[in-house]
Amino acid sequence: MSQKNETLPLILSLLITCGLIGGGLWLFRDRLFGSSSNSAQPNSAQPNSPQTTSPQPGDAPTDVASMKARQSVGDKILVPPGTNANPQAQAQKQRGVEAIVAKNYPQAVTALQAALQAQRNDPEALIYLNNARIGEAKAEVIAIAVPIDSDVDASQEMLRGIAQAQDEINQKGGISGIPLKVVIANDGGTPALARQTASALVENADVLGVVGHYASDASLAAGEVYNQSGLVMISPVSTSVKLSNLGRFTFRTVPSDFVAAGALANYLLKELKQQKAAVFFNSQSGYSQSIKSEFDRAMSLGGGQVVSEFDLSASTFSAAESFKQSTQQGATVLALMPNSGQLDRALQVVQVNRQQLRMLAGDDVYAPKTLAVGGAAAQGLVVAVPWHILANPQSAFANSSRNLWRANVNWRTAMAYDATVALIAALSRNPTRQGVQQALSDPNFSAEGATGTVRFLPSGDRNQSVQLVETKPGSVSGYGYDFVPIP
Repeated sequence: MSQKNETLPLILSLLITCGLIGGGLWLFRDRLFGSSSNSAQPNSAQPNSPQTTSPQPGDAPTDVASMKARQSVGDKILVPPGTNANPQAQAQKQRGVEAIVAKNYPQAVTALQAALQAQRNDPEALIYLNNARIGEAKAEVIAIAVPIDSDVDASQEMLRGIAQAQDEINQKGGISGIPLKVVIANDGGTPALARQTASALVENADVLGVVGHYASDASLAAGEVYNQSGLVMISPVSTSVKLSNLGRFTFRTVPSDFVAAGALANYLLKELKQQKAAVFFNSQSGYSQSIKSEFDRAMSLGGGQVVSEFDLSASTFSAAESFKQSTQQGATVLALMPNSGQLDRALQVVQVNRQQLRMLAGDDVYAPKTLAVGGAAAQGLVVAVPWHILANPQSAFANSSRNLWRANVNWRTAMAYDATVALIAALSRNPTRQGVQQALSDPNFSAEGATGTVRFLPSGDRNQSVQLVETKPGSVSGYGYDFVPIP
């Protein structure tokens, strides 16, 4: 049979399946992946972004005015309403924003409180509410850079982390008596816009630290700007090993791909007792290339072998043909290392495999779509994530986040929370840009976060392990399958 005849029914089947479950994605995804008001949550928003972080000839010069239009402390709504958004909440939120523009802060507080009563899981509204309570008073200011243009749900997940940390510190009286104000910046999810966003935040002298960015390529691009200008960036999501030792002002609370890939290779070799893997990755994604390379290295050091590699972004890619080649070359495990832009093609591989070979995956595969589209074919898939709420369901953060958002949150929220509490702890020592950097670099620095104590290595990395989860039949997500922590 020809390759075209093998793959066409598969593609048509996937398209039909996606259409049928589309409504279900909106309805049920919040139960397991966090209370997002939009669609499924991928982990990396740069399917075709360049891998270099140096200024590009095609980059437009930073337009301060346009960059300000992509930032807000409550004077504009940046996050678009999702399909299931509450109209009453949206109306009250708009009234709150208009009141902030008019500097009528008491009215803004009333409207934003009403918005949150109608839709509890809106982190943008909570941030604006806390900013409105501050009004024109003195405040310590930090920013969060999120990819609203390209990934609304991932942005919401990160925003929940910083919103919760801001709400908690301000309820306690602020940082040494001074409240915390948050600037939200939409970096578009691309390296070029991330670089311009970083330049604009550097120009805002009030901003003393940045939580972000999201995609590894975006963080690498922005990180160069922050390091040149002396403004701390703590990424809660970017895992590329290239971020290590990027500069004195670059930190992250998420473990690097070195840790995640090592955990996956160790599980393959020691738990599954397998030796040969086929790897599926996206050559156009810095994140995907990073975790693939680290997995290759970990397999080699452990005595295993990567027998074949397949580029999901190639125009000639065929899930059926790639799977056939994998088995012919002796692979007994499939390692899926896509970024979110190529998750659909990775799921084609899952469907073709039909549980014949064991499967491992990087954290971009941790998404509702994997459960919904993968279904029974994805059962047994093992994914490496930084944290999972069910691994420690009674922790202080797990309980407080459930009370605040009325739902479970995922690892992106927890890591953004940890980045924020680290900045808060640094600001309590010395509320200047240089002081924040010095505090975070101090070997004695520590802050208590959602996932334990936050400390940074000289490389800017955090010394923390990952959590392996496995897809199993369950009812929490609403798709018939859940990600369940592996002890």
